[in-house]
Amino acid sequence: MTLDERSRLLTIDSLITGYGKKQIVNGVDLTVAPAEIVALIGHNGAGKSTLLKAIFGLLPIWQGRVAYHGKPLNSARPRDLLRSGVAYVPQGNRVFADLTVRENLEMGGVTLPTKVHLRDGMDRALHLFPALKSRLRQRAGTLSGGEKQMLALANALIVSPRLLLLDEPSLGLAPPLVSQALARIHELSRNDGIAVLIVEQKVREVLKIADRVYVLRNGRISFTGPATDLHDDAKLREVYL
Repeated sequence: MTLDERSRLLTIDSLITGYGKKQIVNGVDLTVAPAEIVALIGHNGAGKSTLLKAIFGLLPIWQGRVAYHGKPLNSARPRDLLRSGVAYVPQGNRVFADLTVRENLEMGGVTLPTKVHLRDGMDRALHLFPALKSRLRQRAGTLSGGEKQMLALANALIVSPRLLLLDEPSLGLAPPLVSQALARIHELSRNDGIAVLIVEQKVREVLKIADRVYVLRNGRISFTGPATDLHDDAKLREVYL
């Protein structure tokens, strides 16, 4: 492990994976530094969600390497990753619809070692999302889209992650809430030092909060650079279309 690698939180080298016999991700290289927000953008079917699932141990890594703080994660299970400080919020703001908000938060902290850690994690999550305090006894399935999104993020934050993997956190949100949701993610990264790898279809919105961006096309990285490089519409069209 090199000194440069130790300075990275997440390192992906030549990653190949897919579903069944179908290869979706075709040799991706990607890095995320501590407290950095990295956007992963691309058309539907480009392999963005597949890549996040492979990082979090939900899909096998066929070839290549994923490392967290320089430690290989190729065979790590999601439970192990949660304990190591990696959290994942899947597409669609998924919550346990039949459980209350409190029960959802308790499920989010299931890997924590003690009830004290769980209580502290819940207190921290509710401090970040105070609107959930009055919903603790309410079934999660009855929440609004914005409230479900808050709960999904709160569930992930209970374990105090150092790396947060987000798959389209704006999905299903009304347009006025998209900017608010992404602003909260930016705030969490800046105030708590959380690194974020975010897949997002609202490209112009996510570029406002990202430090760097990768464009994925047909399972391969077609562009990488500072997010500011894509603020120009002509450059964005060039790399994205």
